[in-house]
Amino acid sequence: MHKFMRAIGFSEYTDRKKIKELIRMSVTGADERAYTLNEEGVMLGEFCKNYADGMGIAVCGAFDEEDDKFTYEYYYPYLRGTRVTSYEEVTIERLAAREAYEGACDDINVGITLIFYLQNMIPYIKARYCGQLSLSGSSVTMSALSTEGNIMMPIRKDEMQRKKERRDSINRSKLIDAARKGDEDAIETLTLEDMDMYTSISKKILKEDVFSIVDTYFMPYGVECDHYNVLGEIIACRKVKNSLTEEEIYLLTICSNELTFDVAINIIDLFGEPQVGRRFKGTIWLQGRVNFPETY
Repeated sequence: MHKFMRAIGFSEYTDRKKIKELIRMSVTGADERAYTLNEEGVMLGEFCKNYADGMGIAVCGAFDEEDDKFTYEYYYPYLRGTRVTSYEEVTIERLAAREAYEGACDDINVGITLIFYLQNMIPYIKARYCGQLSLSGSSVTMSALSTEGNIMMPIRKDEMQRKKERRDSINRSKLIDAARKGDEDAIETLTLEDMDMYTSISKKILKEDVFSIVDTYFMPYGVECDHYNVLGEIIACRKVKNSLTEEEIYLLTICSNELTFDVAINIIDLFGEPQVGRRFKGTIWLQGRVNFPETY
């Protein structure tokens, strides 16, 4: 069983027989079907079945040349994001073990390379096969699935503090952008700022809790490159139900390090009551759809 199936309401689907039946149902009753030839001339197929609003199971595989029979190779749970997360340049690479892809982009808000599992694999392969691929000018709509999370109270701030934070964030983004282009003054300024921040936090941590100092973060988690540990403010929250299992799932829109994206988590895996203004802390599997300049 895929670890993140429980995030979309399949926590009790743990044996192979139930998973095989679920895959069959997802293929025969698919809401979305996509096909394309890859560079080896193999007809690939992807069948997506929604089991709640914007979330479901994608079954990927290939068609046999002789009898045109579809054979699935793998499946994965997904959540469709509702808003653009990043406009940075994207790089896409194929996984070694199977016909699946991951994307990467250097978002200046986070300061690290964001790596995500590519949801719209078929349009990408089709565009590349036809020689029409253009990643220039594309954007990324990210989303995430989580199997463990906590709700934390927000840090109290007045309007003046919020304005100062927004101004500092904009200035830091400009400095990072300049540093990426080789500006030595920007690199030196960022280094000095980081040293000052480290000194300030080292003093405060002796008397305060770390989560009263750190408002938000976004950092890699574990050994898989598309897994992250995040802390972010909840800006939207609603509850949906899996149409097959009737398990309840929270759909949270969070803002972490100026990145805004949707997170799905099973109600049984979330500790605390989510509300707008509170913070979500948890581990996520990051997914994304590349919004190409043209529809292929």
